[in-house]
Amino acid sequence: MKQLLDTTKLGTRTGGGNHGRVVEGIGRAIVSGDLAEGELLPRDEVLIEQFGVSRTVLREAMKTLAAKGMVVAKARVGTRVRPSREWNMFDAQLLHWHMDGEPSDDFYRQLFEMRLAFEPFAARLAAQKATATDLERLDACVAAMRSAKDQAGFSVSDMDFHRAIFDAAGNAFFQSVVSLVGAALLSLLRRSSPEPRPEQLKQICDGHQLIADAIAARDPSAAQNAMIAVIDVGWSRVFGDTAGPPRPQR
Repeated sequence: MKQLLDTTKLGTRTGGGNHGRVVEGIGRAIVSGDLAEGELLPRDEVLIEQFGVSRTVLREAMKTLAAKGMVVAKARVGTRVRPSREWNMFDAQLLHWHMDGEPSDDFYRQLFEMRLAFEPFAARLAAQKATATDLERLDACVAAMRSAKDQAGFSVSDMDFHRAIFDAAGNAFFQSVVSLVGAALLSLLRRSSPEPRPEQLKQICDGHQLIADAIAARDPSAAQNAMIAVIDVGWSRVFGDTAGPPRPQR
């Protein structure tokens, strides 16, 4: 009988009581591959025993996982793991499960491709819409990156900068990708050296300042290109490929 609940991996973020434990246990098992795509989950009776929950709790947890696109239930067949291409990768919890494990290079590439699709245009919009308060916030984020004492502080300031770009862009739809961008930035630090060289950090900070300066100058094209350059630097740190992620031909 496959054991799905590994309490050593759940930490303190589970939340949601019994419902949260079931969602975490099964969700992480799916993301890690312990439950493969297309595989049937154990019968309800087995899961109820493993997690020590009621049938109602299990049913509600399955509804949560189904809403994430991870499982589908069929009468007289059971609950099956859906293909990963059907998962909702904009779901913050699902993304955390990926980042807590060992994502593949392909996963990181797709993250960068997603960033390239959204962030340069967000920077372009910010150059057209940013308020004085937005501009001050961007400069403050870069200053915080430069003065960060450790990687944790650096990454928080880095994420704050990109959130500020989306806020300045003034497009509500972009807000749904903010958490994904944050995870992508954390993945850069996770995959790069644990102690980045000072010249690397300066290059990153200078690149972010170029974005802020272009937005302040109301230069959409320069802001867009500066954001692309920052994404390219992140790509090179992770993959060692200075060409950056592939992009459509103009």
